[in-house]
Amino acid sequence: MLSPDDEGGMQADSIRNTDANLGKETATLVHALVERPIPPSYHVAESADSSFPPPRCLRPISCGPLLAAILSLLSAQQPAHPEAAMSRPLIVFAVYALIITASATGLADGPKDNSAANVRPIPPVGIEVAQDKLNALSKRCKSIRKSWEELLRGTWNEAVRESVQGSKKSTDKKRAAEQLATLTRLRSLEPEILVFPRAVEMAIEFGQFHKPAEVDNAGKLLDLAQRRINAAGRDGNWAEIVGLSDGTQQQLIVGGYRSKIDGSFQPYSVVIPAGYTTGDLRKRRMDLWFHGRGETLSEANFLNKQQYAAGEYTPADTFVVHPYGRYSNAFKFAGEIDVLELTDHIKSRLPVDPSRIAVRGFSMGGAGCWQMAVHYADHYFAANPGAGFSETPEFLSFFQGENAAETAPGYQKQLWQLYDCPPWATNLNQCPTVVYSGEIDRQKQAADVMEVALNEVGIKMTHIIGPDTAHKIHSDSKREIASRLSAIERSLSPEVPRSIQFSTVTLRYHRMHWVDVQGLAEHWKPAGVDAAIDQDEIKIETTNITRLDLNFDAGQWPENTNGPIHIAIDGDEIVGDNVGSDRSWSIRLARSDDGWQVADEESGLRKRPELQGPIDDAFMDSFVFVLPSGKSSDQIVQQWIEAESQHAMTHWRKHFRGDVRKVIDTELTDELVASANLILFGTPESNTVIKKIVGELPIQWTSETLAIGKHSTTAASHVPILVYPNPQNPDRYVVLNSGFTFREYDYLNNARQTPKLPDWAIVDVTEGANYRDPGKVIAAEFFDEMWQPK
Repeated sequence: MLSPDDEGGMQADSIRNTDANLGKETATLVHALVERPIPPSYHVAESADSSFPPPRCLRPISCGPLLAAILSLLSAQQPAHPEAAMSRPLIVFAVYALIITASATGLADGPKDNSAANVRPIPPVGIEVAQDKLNALSKRCKSIRKSWEELLRGTWNEAVRESVQGSKKSTDKKRAAEQLATLTRLRSLEPEILVFPRAVEMAIEFGQFHKPAEVDNAGKLLDLAQRRINAAGRDGNWAEIVGLSDGTQQQLIVGGYRSKIDGSFQPYSVVIPAGYTTGDLRKRRMDLWFHGRGETLSEANFLNKQQYAAGEYTPADTFVVHPYGRYSNAFKFAGEIDVLELTDHIKSRLPVDPSRIAVRGFSMGGAGCWQMAVHYADHYFAANPGAGFSETPEFLSFFQGENAAETAPGYQKQLWQLYDCPPWATNLNQCPTVVYSGEIDRQKQAADVMEVALNEVGIKMTHIIGPDTAHKIHSDSKREIASRLSAIERSLSPEVPRSIQFSTVTLRYHRMHWVDVQGLAEHWKPAGVDAAIDQDEIKIETTNITRLDLNFDAGQWPENTNGPIHIAIDGDEIVGDNVGSDRSWSIRLARSDDGWQVADEESGLRKRPELQGPIDDAFMDSFVFVLPSGKSSDQIVQQWIEAESQHAMTHWRKHFRGDVRKVIDTELTDELVASANLILFGTPESNTVIKKIVGELPIQWTSETLAIGKHSTTAASHVPILVYPNPQNPDRYVVLNSGFTFREYDYLNNARQTPKLPDWAIVDVTEGANYRDPGKVIAAEFFDEMWQPK
């Protein structure tokens, strides 16, 4: 009987019901070959809990129990004929090879999930639920929201009343201030309450009830929301709202926070260690744990499960935080921002030691752990990835039989570097890493790839391998990993590192401790900084860097230095300011044809951190869809705009589990222009915002012609897709005619979820969009570092 050890893994001594057919066929074959009955303990059985099925790419691992069954036959009673005994190992080896071959070609994502013309839905459609039950849940969700709104309204009305009366009485002024403080408190607690009705509503909207019990569990989440409203009405603080106890035992709490990206309430859970009580200010370690792929892992299922499952690791005296990660994206894109936002949220609620945060995960969560560790190495005292994947082309070739390295356009290969981890391996000099793999887990491939990459930069990878273990974490390995992470934690130094090795290919990831890269000579080419402090001198070597900041906050300069700091950078000598009396120090450097020098105040447009592209980058911060109030006279373009804008909004909600913020072009406000990236759909003819700014974009777009750089075509049946700094607010993006760029085909495997378009593209929309592309891409490229066509 199988029970998932996480959403992406399976217990090694059981078989998922999804693999039952293959299991029975193989068992029958073994039975026929060895002429012995299959032991009853290895009979294929339906899982007791199929709420969190493993990804299809992991299903070959479920043949492990069959192999165990076969091997058990070897140790059973010996046959009467010696010839049979000699042949049995060969038979078992042949059967095992057959299992692996059949699994790799039949049950992996492989052939079935390599067809862009026949894409199964993600998330999968759940069971049919009686309409009266769905109506009852919807009604309760509305009731919860109404109850909360009444509490807020009553508090606001009381504050207004006291404020009016307070114009004459000081006591009334005080009560008015108290009511306003109460309203502020309630607003801060809102995500911890309304995350529950939102989760239920999302499950109803997308048909994500996969077992009858999940409908009942949804009702329990609404019960929890109502209890929290009641507690909030009794002046409850955060600890009382989430139900923190007296600390006598470990406690699991669930809740939500408001995302800056779209204002949605995103779920999370935290394991509170025994010994922690409300008001305890002692700083504690925090571990981030990333879950595995779970195609049925809706918000409702996550919130329900996390109330009862502490997870793989619960170190003593440690907060263990479980991000939802906005569903199934391997903690990339908005999933990555979810991790960062949740970290800040928990730090604002619990006494977390920022120098003792570890990042960990298994399966899809292992992939997320790898990418967070290499991109944010200075955020974590240790990383512990297990299984998963660490890059795109080799993983897809190994697991999918998909030759993406030969078939993908050149710009997509360049964009693989955004989340492929080998190019960033140098950064793990700053983050001690303990890697785990099961000895017979196919996803050991991820660690093998990273071992080579780390060796190339002089790092010997610490690799804990679970003996005879498939896709799970061996108990002995858990103890070894825990011991090593504890040792790393004990060895932490409060001082900033004196030497930094930092690699990047994009200004999306630009900082490592006191080194901050602010400009590249060319994006998507290897760039790096090797810097070291030697008394009153900083020695620096750079590659592909044009602007560099060095920043030491108060107390961080590590030397007892008087006088100026000298910088030796790429053969140039620069004299900086004296170290501050609070031991702070900083400098801004820029490189020109004359070499490195102290940077002047810059002007003009250039690529810089958080404003460097590609298109998908615009969906990692606050954004709003701006839809056209008019229509295009080109009917093909008009139909495409209508369909594609709807697709972008629907799939933002479906895949990244977001709330859709949209306005009509004529209703766009200055506040939105100032605070959000603008996702513009339409043409200059149909969208007034596009019409207003098109002359300031590096594009020629008339009723007859569409041109970007050296690429030109007729405007008929063609649209531009691009990202560019907003001419009305250069600190924000505008995007023309695109949502996030990977599509339904890419949902089937997390390694496929990479940017599919660079900074701009010209698309022929005559045939419309499909599961892979928005249309026929006839040209696509990156802008240069000054945001101009190359």
